[in-house]
Amino acid sequence: MQSLVIVAHGSHLNPESSAPTYAHADTIRASGAFDEVKTGFWKEEPHFREVLRTVEGDEIYVVPLFISEGYFTEQVIPRELRLDGWDVSEWDSDGLSADQATLVARDVDREVHYCGPVGTHHAMTDVIVRRAESVTGDPDVGEGFGLAVVGHGTERNENSAKAIEYHADRIRERGRFEEVKALYMDEDPEVDDLPEHFESDDVVLVPLFIADGYHTQEDIPEDVGLCEDHTEGYDVPETVAGTRIWYAGAVGTEPLMADVILERAADAGADLGDALATVRETTRVAAGD
Repeated sequence: MQSLVIVAHGSHLNPESSAPTYAHADTIRASGAFDEVKTGFWKEEPHFREVLRTVEGDEIYVVPLFISEGYFTEQVIPRELRLDGWDVSEWDSDGLSADQATLVARDVDREVHYCGPVGTHHAMTDVIVRRAESVTGDPDVGEGFGLAVVGHGTERNENSAKAIEYHADRIRERGRFEEVKALYMDEDPEVDDLPEHFESDDVVLVPLFIADGYHTQEDIPEDVGLCEDHTEGYDVPETVAGTRIWYAGAVGTEPLMADVILERAADAGADLGDALATVRETTRVAAGD
């Protein structure tokens, strides 16, 4: 029996924080790739430390719905899941290459395939591009458009910026958009000055966050100048300093994120059958393509 456990941060303050996790779990559940699909959270129920007790499968795949490798993926989740013998060296990662580690969860005495976060997987690049397609309503968007991939950024965790730069570089190499920039909230180059970083008249802004919350719904729209007060709303696109900005909202809300979760599990050895093709088709229909 093959089981998938999706673990995410969640929030006591924002009930919408867990909505993408549940949506992606539902998509994967409907694909039939796993006998059961469970979700666990740091700030909601079921908690990380409890979720494995609800799992019946003997092949367990745990996929963190986080953007970067760091405190949660390297310390909190393995500790709360009680993965015996865990050490970050199990991933042998440079901050972008975490794959999977197979360890015994002491609490349930079963092996767990612990995967790297979704945010550093190469398939996330396609989700960012799909997000640009979704917000513009154009499956061929790119010509004449700039793309801003925006992250939090922090001096406390250098890996925070690595995922942003990685995907921006991959999209830039494809040559689809006129310009592709990695911008940050707490580092230079800052998203506040977005029009200054682009020559394109149209720029799609995609925040590399899992869920819409304080940063994506309040900070970024106000900092970029889409609005003075987020409660008053803004248009999409909104013109700021002569640049039309197409604000996409959190990348993690894009239905295609379910594909990245499956890719992580497949890399760890999960037998998915034709589930990947099914999910890609389902999410493309959901996006209105």
